[in-house]
Amino acid sequence: MPGWVIWIIAACVLAVGEMLTLSFFLAPFAIGAALAGLADALGAGTPVSFAVFLVVSSLLLLIARPIARSHRRLPPATRTGTAALIGRRAIVLERIANDEGVGCVRVDGEVWTARAYDEDDVIEEGARVHIIEIRGATALVAE
Repeated sequence: MPGWVIWIIAACVLAVGEMLTLSFFLAPFAIGAALAGLADALGAGTPVSFAVFLVVSSLLLLIARPIARSHRRLPPATRTGTAALIGRRAIVLERIANDEGVGCVRVDGEVWTARAYDEDDVIEEGARVHIIEIRGATALVAE
């Protein structure tokens, strides 16, 4: 079996291992093995292929892994649009009754059509509610 085939098999095994662990530890070695296989396929020979593997793997491990790890520590993305309203408090401006199809709330100065999250609830004007979900242009709320 040619040497480049062994390098490619090693690259595939390391890549699968990376996909299973998600630690960004095996990925540099998989890339190094793939490039070593390419070097061997181009006729570089085993010692040069092994050197390519070591150099590429080491550089990626020392440079790319710290960058990838720092990205894992970033806070979750700030919610915007209607997703930012979920969990907010609102004040009922018009009685909310799902059976009658009426109700609206004020949240952060905006007036939204509102329905009770629980179909049987009737929420009176002036009550403070939490926004549970947004469906279209309607806020589903609960006390």
